[in-house]
Amino acid sequence: MAKKQEISKIVLAYSGGLDTSIILKWLKNEYGCKVVAFSADLGQGDELDPIREKALATGADKVYIDDLREEFVRDFVFPMFRANAIYEGHYLLGTSIARPLIAKRQMEIAAMEGCDSVSHGATGKGNDQVRFELAYYHFDPSIKVVAPWRMWDLNSRQALIEYAQKNDIPIPTIQKRPWSSDRNLLHISFEGGILEDTWAEAPEEMYVLTKRPEDAPDKAQYVEIEFKNGNAVAVDGEQMTPAQLLAHLNFLGGQHGVGRVDLLENRSVGMKSRGVYETPGGTILREAHSAVEQITMDREVMRIRDSLIPEYAKQIYAGYWFSPERLMLQTLIDDSQKCVNGVARVKLYKGLCRTVGRKSETDSLFNLDFATFEKDQVFNQADAEGFIKINSLRLRIRSLMQANRKK
Repeated sequence: MAKKQEISKIVLAYSGGLDTSIILKWLKNEYGCKVVAFSADLGQGDELDPIREKALATGADKVYIDDLREEFVRDFVFPMFRANAIYEGHYLLGTSIARPLIAKRQMEIAAMEGCDSVSHGATGKGNDQVRFELAYYHFDPSIKVVAPWRMWDLNSRQALIEYAQKNDIPIPTIQKRPWSSDRNLLHISFEGGILEDTWAEAPEEMYVLTKRPEDAPDKAQYVEIEFKNGNAVAVDGEQMTPAQLLAHLNFLGGQHGVGRVDLLENRSVGMKSRGVYETPGGTILREAHSAVEQITMDREVMRIRDSLIPEYAKQIYAGYWFSPERLMLQTLIDDSQKCVNGVARVKLYKGLCRTVGRKSETDSLFNLDFATFEKDQVFNQADAEGFIKINSLRLRIRSLMQANRKK
């Protein structure tokens, strides 16, 4: 634990939940210093309404609630989606991509307020401690980090409740939702509690953003999404800002039960953990982006970019958003997106999002004269014989060698 005399003022990443409320009071009690509470508006909706009052009532000396929704989607979500990033084949990294922006703004507030320390509510078992702290040190290598979950002796839920009661911190009398959740414009995640039984299906009442697919409309909905340089810019012909566009796709996808994922993932610290996610807009966006790439991106460029997706996704998951290796990959990826201009048409129905059309007026590599199965004047099918023989040469040589060995 950092020595009390070393800490004069702290910025706390504050969500308003029980854990960060206890942390706020604990920081005041342990260090006797000023604490600035900071909450980032990344699309949590009415969850933010009581934040300021709760923080001040718990002892915060100052409260920041900053609207970062447009920056979040424009500068973090969209670059990630230009890469088609996905972790372990299922997770669209909704929590992972939010942490570097929260940490960035937290460090900006620390500089403005003259704070020498920052704090967060991540546990010593999770990924978020790594994501936050790698970003902190990127912006200020000398910053002091106070991570209460790695320091205090409040090592059980009962201990936290007793501490809250002792310090007049309001706690819910009935635990209506036996799981934890984290929400932003890209997704909402659920973990812990009843989800720790990996065989049990997640209860329907847990879901927030999506209808049960069985209860979704019986009529499919078609949606057209336009892309410029790999970024979505319009839905059904209507131009939107990044945050507006993702919010709109969240609504459309949610109505049709799109974007539910139940995943047993590998945490950075080494253990497996179950996460249940709702990512309706992101699921639509990734499907549509891939569709426009199919018609505009060169085959070999796509092959190289796709080979980098697992590494790129791992960097985001593990907290290396500001690392030189992520920036290097982003430069390559963004160069590949200069031609990704066009429109994708997707079909939403009963939990599914499926591409049914794609077009590009300026960058299409689909040439009907070459691709048609009808009679054409540009492709000599006899040329394929030489192509096959050249490509089979190494296989034929290998077979000859093996045959000679048997003689």
